[in-house]
Amino acid sequence: MSFESFEFDSAIASNLAALGFTTPTPIQRKTMGPILQRRDLMGLAQTGTGKTAAYALPVLQLLLKGPRHHARALVVVPTRELADQVYDVFSKLGEKTGLYHCSIYGGVNISPQIQKLKRGPEIIIACPGRLLDHLGRRSANLAKTEILVLDEADRMFDMGFLPDIKKILKFLPKERQTLLFSATMPDDIRKLAHEILVNPLTVQIEHSTPPATVTHALYPVAHQQHKTPLTLALLKHIDRESVLIFTRTKRRTEKLAKQLSGAGHKVTSLQGNLSQNKRKSAMEGFRDGTYHIMVATDIASRGLDVSSISHVINYDIPNHEDDYIHRIGRTGRAAKTGDAFTLIVPEDEVMVRSIERRLHARLERRTLEGFDYKAEIRLPQAHHGHRPQATPANQARRSFGSRRSRSSR
Repeated sequence: MSFESFEFDSAIASNLAALGFTTPTPIQRKTMGPILQRRDLMGLAQTGTGKTAAYALPVLQLLLKGPRHHARALVVVPTRELADQVYDVFSKLGEKTGLYHCSIYGGVNISPQIQKLKRGPEIIIACPGRLLDHLGRRSANLAKTEILVLDEADRMFDMGFLPDIKKILKFLPKERQTLLFSATMPDDIRKLAHEILVNPLTVQIEHSTPPATVTHALYPVAHQQHKTPLTLALLKHIDRESVLIFTRTKRRTEKLAKQLSGAGHKVTSLQGNLSQNKRKSAMEGFRDGTYHIMVATDIASRGLDVSSISHVINYDIPNHEDDYIHRIGRTGRAAKTGDAFTLIVPEDEVMVRSIERRLHARLERRTLEGFDYKAEIRLPQAHHGHRPQATPANQARRSFGSRRSRSSR
């Protein structure tokens, strides 16, 4: 099956050809037809499967006919990073369709968003909190919304957005098409799906498993204090492109980024305390190669699409096996191979066994040749002038996906 079989409008078909997309992924192949038939749908698929395009393409096609200059489709996502990523997908696939789209999220000035909403975007991509702000101010009107997409619903529930989602639903017409996408299906999501979906089609693209292109390895250490010197040693020994390092806390993210910078690495960091401008600057610098290493909390485990990530290092093992799958899914993408290294201390063994059960395989334990596991810990001093998230060049650079676009321009 090719994209041609869906008979997309010539503008959309041209965009697909320009992007080099010829064959739909499994989630796209199974969902786009029913969405075009305006069926409610629940899609279970992990990130990196082409999920965003699976709903963006039919949404664009459906909106080509009908009125303009008011919100007809609403996409709700959990994070600002994912909102920008979804925005970019609509920008690329919707070029020359004449459809407006804008993204709405917190951490930035609300006034420019109000002005963009006044211009009548047909597609709104929003995070729940800021969308409720606009609904409260009446700067957003969802009364004529035809399509609701809840993307990464499990992540929204994990972040405590369920009450906000229920409030948003009250502003939407009862007669609408609803699409719910999630990597996992916890009870709360199953209950919500039952409440808001009408005779839905359920499409499941296998259980969330890491790409076959990813190699896994565990690096046990006796003490937490050994992790930073071992990370530095690993970075010296591996043949790498971009490296994404996950930590469990914001404070540890900042500290490790400074230590790696002090050791001479080009590093940036990403965590929830950063302003939106610094987050964007960090993302852009990591994508364009200004920074070779990004240290991040789980905020980057979804919604970060950088094909050049050759290694994921779990400085801290995640709290749940699903998070392990999402973290390592950042590498081994776009038919490339990748490595996932996890540093573990003895108390992590319970979670290791959970991950191994999920993967149906025992993870290889490795030791790094030449690393002194018994040495006294001496860490590099943090470079006090280090500000990994922003540089003048990055702040001046305009990201590809501005928060609003006229696709015909």
